[in-house]
Amino acid sequence: MPRILAIDYGIKRTGIAVTDELQIIASGLTTISSEATIAFLKNYFSLEKVEKVLIGEPKQMNGLASESTPIIEKFVLDFRNNFPEMKIERVDERFTSKMAFQTMIDSGLKKNQRKNKALIDEIAATILLQDYLTRKMI
Repeated sequence: MPRILAIDYGIKRTGIAVTDELQIIASGLTTISSEATIAFLKNYFSLEKVEKVLIGEPKQMNGLASESTPIIEKFVLDFRNNFPEMKIERVDERFTSKMAFQTMIDSGLKKNQRKNKALIDEIAATILLQDYLTRKMI
């Protein structure tokens, strides 16, 4: 069975998570420079079968688009141009970064380790993907 991949796209960094082949467990894959995302995905898609890509949709508390929405929309357009056959699903990413930081605290990471923004982005993508998998099972 092909994997599902989740992208937490940001201005500087992009967190990426992926499922196992049975689409049961989400795992952090990496965090990369946002400008390298398309090149990274071209390589990854050549190595692994991916059924669908989830792309975080940033929203404000009131449900309206956030100020980073135009940047994400530009990436989504670029993604569609490069991978026209790939299914995309947009998912609400509110609170994923806060949840990622709390996960780091709960797992006992030291304060210095919790400053690693790349790790926060990767964990945020993992949370986004695991939440999607959980909702899919219900």
